[in-house]
Amino acid sequence: MILHTASEGITFAKKLENDAAEFYESLAQRNTRDAEAFLSFAKENKKYIDQIERAYYGVITDAIEGGFAFNIETDDYALRVDIQEEADYADILEQATEIEKTIIKFYSDAAEQSKSLMADVPRAFMMIARKRESRITRLAALKP
Repeated sequence: MILHTASEGITFAKKLENDAAEFYESLAQRNTRDAEAFLSFAKENKKYIDQIERAYYGVITDAIEGGFAFNIETDDYALRVDIQEEADYADILEQATEIEKTIIKFYSDAAEQSKSLMADVPRAFMMIARKRESRITRLAALKP
C-alpha cells in the first residue's frame, strides 16, 4: 500500500508503534530479566502515538494541507514482530534493533516528504526518530 495523505501516514505510524509495543510486551513476558526495560519501550511507543496525534490534529485545518503529503510504500517498513520460539536472546535483541531502525527510517522518510506541506507533523516525526535512536544503544547494552 502506498501512503499519500497525512491521515494515511498518521494511521501507519500508529500501526508501527502499536506493533512494536506488542513486540516489547511479548518480549517482557518471555525475558523477565530485562522486562522493565521492554515494558518502558512499549509505554514510550504509546506516548509517541499521542504526540503524533496531537501534532496532526493541532495543525490540520483543511483537506488540501493534509492532502498528498506522502508517497510512501508501507511494504518498505514492514516489521517482523513475531518472536520465534527457538530464537536466543541475542537474536531477539537484534530483531528489536531492526524494528527500531525500520521505524526510525519511516519517521525520517515521512518527515522529509511532508516538511514542505506541514510543519508540526514532520517535526514530531523527527523528534520521535531521534528519541528512538537512543533505543538502539539501550538494546546493545542489554546483549549478554
